[in-house]
Amino acid sequence: MSDDARFMRLALALGSRNLGRTWPNPSVGAVVVAEGRIVGQGVTEVGGRPHAEPQALAMAGEAARGATLYVTLEPCSHYGRTPPCTEAIQAAGIARVVTALEDPDPRVAGRGHALLRESGIAVETGILRAIAARDHLGHVTRITKGRPSLHLKLARTLDGFAAGAPDQRLRITGPIADGAVHLWRAHADAILVGIGTARADDPSLTVRLPGLSGRSPLRIVLDSTLRLQPFTHLVRGACDIPTLVVTTRNAPVHAKRMLASFGVEVLSVAADATGRIDLPAALGALSERGLTRICCEGGPRLADALAQADLVDLCTLITGPAALGAGGLPAIGPHLNASLSKGHLKAIETRAYGPDRAVTYERSA
Repeated sequence: MSDDARFMRLALALGSRNLGRTWPNPSVGAVVVAEGRIVGQGVTEVGGRPHAEPQALAMAGEAARGATLYVTLEPCSHYGRTPPCTEAIQAAGIARVVTALEDPDPRVAGRGHALLRESGIAVETGILRAIAARDHLGHVTRITKGRPSLHLKLARTLDGFAAGAPDQRLRITGPIADGAVHLWRAHADAILVGIGTARADDPSLTVRLPGLSGRSPLRIVLDSTLRLQPFTHLVRGACDIPTLVVTTRNAPVHAKRMLASFGVEVLSVAADATGRIDLPAALGALSERGLTRICCEGGPRLADALAQADLVDLCTLITGPAALGAGGLPAIGPHLNASLSKGHLKAIETRAYGPDRAVTYERSA
């Protein structure tokens, strides 16, 4: 492995720490290296600022002069609430900048690299680009498609079912796989479920890993007619963990007021031809609020609707070791099955979590 790749891996590892905590900004990692020695490092802070680059440069101090800066995303070149990172890089005397990914934000989009080159700084791009593209998928998707990236998680029995009898909760995965799901939650801006899952499972949708309980993200329920009840974990815990219900504009006003009285925020969007929530409109509205990375745990029906609307960017299918042994609700609906079988979603990783097997698929285009 080259030195550039080695130091970029560190920058990516730093950036991954705050995934889910920096929206609407991407979680960027930065490392300053002088004569083969790491002299500074930084990551985008919670809430999106300060950015990674000025923090790494501040840690390096005078050692940054003539050094190389490794950063996972093209440095910003525009004035926002803070000055451009390109100016901080130039002022620090950095001689070389190595980046993993160009920022598609039209305020940057190659301009950051160009400004650095114009000032005499050597710039190399594309180091570990594929890894950076996955880490920054939410930011890129929000900028280029006007919606957050969506990671779909589904569990199924060995014979392919997600549930037995209607509205019956079925335990499929073991504690190791469950821990992985909680880690995905911790790295998401929000967790999304449909009203069917909210009513059948009464989930808390929190992060319950040691030391990470404070990383529970925003909880979102899609509920066209506002059937979410006040006695559920989601409503009762809304004062402690932000909870948002997305509904249609025709939903009952009294139900909106009831949820609001418990601290639940209600967001109304357009309905589709069937009267249900227009899913692209819902994700677009969530993007406007700054969300970049959504983990969906909404069950087969919502998963299939999202696949039909072509809104799935990643899909992790976890298969448990036991069969249901009787008819039940299939975990994969026809539209998601078509995306998987026709290669629209391609397998990129297979992992074993104890007796459970997880395969992750990624959008191919």
